[in-house]
Amino acid sequence: MTDSVRSLGAWETYLVNALTRTERTFGNLFEGLTICKRTPRKSSGPADYGLSMTLLHDQVDQLLNRVRREVDEGLLPSCQVALGYQGEIVVEETFGDADLNTRYSFFSATKAFVAAAIWQLISEGVIDVDRTVASYLPEFATEGKDDITVEQVMLHTSGFPHAPLGPPRWNTSKERRAAFAQWRLNWEPGTRYEYHPTSAHWVLAEIMNEVTGNDYRDEVQRRVTDPLGLPRIVGIPLDDQENMAELVATGEHATPDELEAVFGMRELPGGEVNDEFLLRFNQSDQKEVGVPGGGGWGRARDLAAFYQALLHNPDELWEPSMLADATSRVRNVLPDPAGVPANRSLGLILAGDDGYANMRGLGRSVSPATFGHNGAGGQLAWVDPATGLSLGYCTNGLDRHEIRQPRRGTAISSIAGTCATVD
Repeated sequence: MTDSVRSLGAWETYLVNALTRTERTFGNLFEGLTICKRTPRKSSGPADYGLSMTLLHDQVDQLLNRVRREVDEGLLPSCQVALGYQGEIVVEETFGDADLNTRYSFFSATKAFVAAAIWQLISEGVIDVDRTVASYLPEFATEGKDDITVEQVMLHTSGFPHAPLGPPRWNTSKERRAAFAQWRLNWEPGTRYEYHPTSAHWVLAEIMNEVTGNDYRDEVQRRVTDPLGLPRIVGIPLDDQENMAELVATGEHATPDELEAVFGMRELPGGEVNDEFLLRFNQSDQKEVGVPGGGGWGRARDLAAFYQALLHNPDELWEPSMLADATSRVRNVLPDPAGVPANRSLGLILAGDDGYANMRGLGRSVSPATFGHNGAGGQLAWVDPATGLSLGYCTNGLDRHEIRQPRRGTAISSIAGTCATVD
């Protein structure tokens, strides 16, 4: 059986969709979420920002128990979880062979950090999303790609999701641009949505290099993580690669009978993002390269804190109208292969009010205004403006089971969404 697709893109959305349909048919495929009704206790953690948050500790206990379950069962070697509220981390735990300072691969959750730097460049007038990529990168104006806009690249509608680029060619700007010239389209830009696991963000990184004159990794640090007091996320130097959780493939693939019962097929199609591809991120040189579409490393608290910043915009790090656009304006409603609208903004996924939030990786209990961007291997990252609560979850266990992994993500996000209320 081929390795399964593990990025939060077309096929993972299809898998979650199919799981949801199966739940409706067979019942109780996802564990039920019991919302306790005991008297809540006020959290003493966050500072007073003018709002009052009630942290529901029974729900937090339920979340922590669910998070640690696969570690206790020996399926995952370790994981971290963090909840943020009003700029503070109010819950943080690590389970398994790790500690609170252990860093994990963020995979596609990295994309939001890169987008956050792009938003600043848009506000400064340095990048115009309506302009063509080729107007910034002349090498891109080949094989019918000359009319592709920056917006289309950010919305995954640019038509080159399968464009090949891997090590060692992605190690240098010169090699990356040479690869762009050879890329061909998979379909006409702007006519459909298909998730670009890595190709789109290599283009964005090169645009950032071009317009700033600096390396995109340094720009993300200078513009985003340093001002927020977060460690460097993209492009970890060789002398700063201690305490990084080694990625491990775990579990067994679902059997053909299991796949057929849930998805109606006995084998799932392969793709760029398989176990072999993901395990490459253990390599020191790839950690240093900092693949902009999935090569970030950090802690669960860094994800939760980053989304707190997107919600509260400390010191107006982002121009307010730009940030509002990026976190609330849906620009892409084209359907994924399962027929679910993409609900993408310039760099993020929005939950929406159509009942498909869980199919977008954001759980079943969050508000329609929730936004975030998860990563392969089960990494979770989002914030719900209705409660002010943000979630970061990371694991170094790449669960091979095509049914269990999306089920776990839905359960964790759904429980996390019930952990707080605003008085």
